[in-house]
Amino acid sequence: MRIIPAIDIIEGKCVRLSKGDYSTKIIYNENPLEVAKSFEAHGIEYLHLVDLDGAKSSQIVNYKILEQIATQTKLKIDFGGGLKSDYDLRIAFESGANQITGGSIAVKNKEVFERWLEEYGPDKIILGADANNEKVAVSGWLEDSNEDLIPFIQDYQGKGIQYVICTDIAKDGMLEGPSFDLYAKILAEANGIKLIASGGISTFDELPRLAELGCEGTIIGKAIYEGRISLKQLENYILEKC
Repeated sequence: MRIIPAIDIIEGKCVRLSKGDYSTKIIYNENPLEVAKSFEAHGIEYLHLVDLDGAKSSQIVNYKILEQIATQTKLKIDFGGGLKSDYDLRIAFESGANQITGGSIAVKNKEVFERWLEEYGPDKIILGADANNEKVAVSGWLEDSNEDLIPFIQDYQGKGIQYVICTDIAKDGMLEGPSFDLYAKILAEANGIKLIASGGISTFDELPRLAELGCEGTIIGKAIYEGRISLKQLENYILEKC
């Protein structure tokens, strides 16, 4: 299982929210590049970079941060937040993203998202399926859609999607543990999907449980920043799995 730390960006700074609520913002570092370099120094190869300003404004905003991290580290970056147009997508890839995550657009403009999947291929396009009571949430989690989570994933799986990031919004940033039951359900009903678990990770012991379930990766945010999981623990976990 891949270990994927998260950096969420607001106004160029590394922040975390709780349940996607912008009013709960905590700034953890003024320099996201510094944070990314510390991840890399501990043997981490992947990064989940989220443009929260972009998610709110429905267009890419913090691509310069992406470019900085991509050019000054070797981290493989998946980038999301506010990618709504072909222009946004082109800027993200030109700025160094290895993959992009499409959430709101996969609900609100399926035609464009499906075209991206066809043009760039399933290795480059991740489906962001963020859930609130098993309904897909959009627009930086500021609104719910009428899409049921698992049929939504299954539908895109039929169109070629391989990677899915699923965040249970009720768990995100709460340090109360991830949604094991939800992930087990997704893996059972969307057979063969590469599921990346996100939201609620609070202790190191949860990581082997997610791996046992069959998650392809897990995104860790606040647990790192709050010192619940150390980078040394993650380094050792990665070395043991090599």
